[in-house]
Amino acid sequence: MYFYLIIALQGYCAYHCYTNRNEYYWILAIIFLPVVGSLIYLFLNVVQKRDIDTIQKGVTSVINPTKKITDLEKRLKFAETFENRVALADAYLEVEQYQNAIQTYEASLKDVFKEDFYVISKLQEAHYFSSNFDEALQYAERIKNNSKFNKSRAAFLYALNIEKEGDVEQAETLLRTFDAPYARYQERLELAKFFIRHSKTADARELLNEIVTESEGMSKPSYRHNKQLIHKAKELLATVN
Repeated sequence: MYFYLIIALQGYCAYHCYTNRNEYYWILAIIFLPVVGSLIYLFLNVVQKRDIDTIQKGVTSVINPTKKITDLEKRLKFAETFENRVALADAYLEVEQYQNAIQTYEASLKDVFKEDFYVISKLQEAHYFSSNFDEALQYAERIKNNSKFNKSRAAFLYALNIEKEGDVEQAETLLRTFDAPYARYQERLELAKFFIRHSKTADARELLNEIVTESEGMSKPSYRHNKQLIHKAKELLATVN
């Protein structure tokens, strides 16, 4: 069994090396150092390269977000598919071009995709952050009975939306569903703000203390990922009497 796994590993690495036209010496390393050579090849030419490509794409998007949009606009012009249109709308939403996002998402809601959950939830989001709260509520109503809605970002925004409409009790019920230990820090921070807005300072203090206490036992990667939210929780806790 072990022998066949090595052969399969060599075969994959050799095929990857050939199809990607990597340096010929990798073939020699894969053949004459079956395990070590193959593992080194995988790390340097498959795993690490993917990470580098991902980082480069992320940096490009931050430094020049319009390039991503321009590229996606060209892709949509070349092939007007549902996937290309939604990808472009996502890019608009990411850089807060809400009107462009709304128009592009709406254009994708046709034929078999007329009731697509993802697109409708994104239309809800775009309208919400455009302060079109009535429109956001209408889109949320279209998907709130979908099983995907529970504990989704759409449900979170819906809770904030109906709070603005005056349904505070239902908003609190929905927001509380996001209160789970070691998770959903953005939603839990917003729940704490909700408590403060409605004079439930004891609940806010308890929740914020939980978040701060959890942060003390986090792994370094998890802490780095949630650092800004934890910092905001500490600042908010300091203001709660």
